[in-house]
Amino acid sequence: MSERKKPHNGRDTSGQFKVKQADVEDLRTDPGGEDYVRDDVRLGGAVEDTGAGAGQRGERIERLVDENEDDVRRVAEQGRRGES
Repeated sequence: MSERKKPHNGRDTSGQFKVKQADVEDLRTDPGGEDYVRDDVRLGGAVEDTGAGAGQRGERIERLVDENEDDVRRVAEQGRRGES
């Protein structure tokens, strides 16, 4: 497989991860964990959630986006019917 066909998996061209990886739920239970995440985000970075529930948040956001698209389409169709 050629180099360009490989997935980047969140890595930059040098092969290093672009963002810190951590289980966000574990960090939230750690007394200094929320400060750790807050500081990383404030400094222009982020923390990739590698925990067991990491994908659930993304799925919820995907559902919200789909619902929003449906709502916008419905309102736009109502507006077109009202103009005629």
